Amino acid sequence: MSNKILVTYATCTGSTVGVAEAIGKTLSEGGLTVDILPMKEVKDLSAYRAVVAGSAIQNKQWLPEAVDFVRANRAELSRKPFAAFLVCMTLAMKNGETYRPFVVDFIAPVRALVKPVSEGQFAGVLNISKVPTLKDRLMFRLSVLFGVWKEGDHRNWKAIRSWAESLAPRLLNH
Repeated sequence: MSNKILVTYATCTGSTVGVAEAIGKTLSEGGLTVDILPMKEVKDLSAYRAVVAGSAIQNKQWLPEAVDFVRANRAELSRKPFAAFLVCMTLAMKNGETYRPFVVDFIAPVRALVKPVSEGQFAGVLNISKVPTLKDRLMFRLSVLFGVWKEGDHRNWKAIRSWAESLAPRLLNH
């Protein structure tokens, strides 16, 4: 079996792409061969030694396409090292770190299908113009107005790279 790693993702407004790319780049810099692909483009997992999958969070859960990906590939993912991450604006709230124990549960449906060797939770980007529904755009605008969130990029690149660095031995020695 090759040592190639797949980093795959589902995104809503694009910030999860950047997290997946940073994870893939970090793994590559550590000497691994990595493919970074959106979940909807992944057709076959047999070429990969391990899989890192991540999703944006919407309504306190992974995006439906991400859960569907794990469900459809459950058997294969159960036979190889699998790590999961989420990108969630809850972690960008004022005092967002206090919500981390709550946010960890957003991966529970995935964890019930396939047990990850590691899980990462990261804040995302709030660009209200990219929020897909008018209702959600209004909710975010009001939340920004009341100081719950600030628009901008809240991704902690150091934490993302640190998590990715910790993955290599878990993905190769599992």
